[in-house]
Amino acid sequence: MTTATDRRPERAPRQDRRRYDREILALAVPAFGALVAEPLFLMADAAIVGHLGTAELAGFGIAATALAAVAGIFVFLAYATTGAVARRVGAGDRRAAIQQGVDGIWLALALGAGMVVLTLALAPQAAALLGASPTAAPHAVTYLRISALGVPAMLMVLAATGVLRGLQNTRTPLVVAVSGFTANILLNLTLVHGAGLGVAGSAWGTVLAQTGMAGAYLWVVVRGARREGASLRPDRAGIRACARAGGPLMLRTLSLRAVLLLATAVAAGLGDAEMAAHQITMTVWSFVAFALDAIAIAGQAIIGRHLGAGDVPGTRAATRRMVEWGVGSGVLLGLLMVLARPLYVPLFTSDPAVQHQLSAVLLLAALTQPLGGLVFVLDGVLMGAGDGTYLAWAMLATLVVFAPAALAVPALGAGVVGLWWAMNLFMLVRAALMAWRARGGKWLVTGAVRA
Repeated sequence: MTTATDRRPERAPRQDRRRYDREILALAVPAFGALVAEPLFLMADAAIVGHLGTAELAGFGIAATALAAVAGIFVFLAYATTGAVARRVGAGDRRAAIQQGVDGIWLALALGAGMVVLTLALAPQAAALLGASPTAAPHAVTYLRISALGVPAMLMVLAATGVLRGLQNTRTPLVVAVSGFTANILLNLTLVHGAGLGVAGSAWGTVLAQTGMAGAYLWVVVRGARREGASLRPDRAGIRACARAGGPLMLRTLSLRAVLLLATAVAAGLGDAEMAAHQITMTVWSFVAFALDAIAIAGQAIIGRHLGAGDVPGTRAATRRMVEWGVGSGVLLGLLMVLARPLYVPLFTSDPAVQHQLSAVLLLAALTQPLGGLVFVLDGVLMGAGDGTYLAWAMLATLVVFAPAALAVPALGAGVVGLWWAMNLFMLVRAALMAWRARGGKWLVTGAVRA
């Protein structure tokens, strides 16, 4: 293992930039389809539940935020695995790469089982903590308790996805994600309106779709493990190693989820219309963020592979090119978010009060999309390099800045618009911290394993 301290940005020749472009697109385009499946699940559910009523949509928004936090806490199962597997691929050791992935899946199953118990028991408390109104709380609790049954499948999907991404395979996750999204839409329409199950039907539809996706991923990973001679049995040492490697990224994700949960709690305290507007904006914002994160996923795989092979100049040049892609994509997506409002807002709500709130909030959310492109790409680059400790401290610092700004919104009477100004501050601080780290060289650690 070696480190590099050269701070000079690499400017690749034109032919090399084209090669990076082809590699980035080959990984990012399929990853885009797979990544947007998660917010599409929520967007589809929100659109279907939203026509049941404002209270139902507000309750769904609170439950969706809580479930996203549960899954997000353990997103290291995908992110840490991607970079670690890619390093071993770069070093030429595919068997060890897949073995680490198998250990990660066992860890996901164990963590998922524990989260089912906690979510079932604490659903009312979670809804109250997030500020659910008396009219929204019953819907939030119903959705939470049913959806808890799909958490193990959700976490297993994360772990298996990380293995395939590290192996430079983003096409299989795309196929599985598209199939799961299609099933989710059909199940939700059938159960919510056809069977008349309401919010409960939406939750059951998502659980069934997630379980099917987990089964498909397991089939692919098991085939790969047998082909490479990797063991499928749970290995305690390997599972513990996966948990230790993901620790800093878990702290990073906890801080990020604290930001999102705090934002939801503040919005819920402003009223049902404000909460519904915040939920719709957050759903669209998450969709765009995951789209930008497609380039970051390519970054995790490419950077891990370059560092595993000891190629520091290639790492620098690929990083620069991915940043250019990220910022440019952010500009286009921000414009699309604004121009397409008349098309997608009516899909979520017909309530004039909610639509009035959305008119200004969506503009604010669109402003930071170029920054979002920078943030997500550099986040992926540093994850691919295994720089989890810095990412954890950087996100903690961002939370410290965001929290007082968000908590001041009700006292200042700034409403949901003020809340989204605080969200923009969150993105600005995060971008500054990511850019500062990327300019240095401490994250450029080479070798098959980052010590």
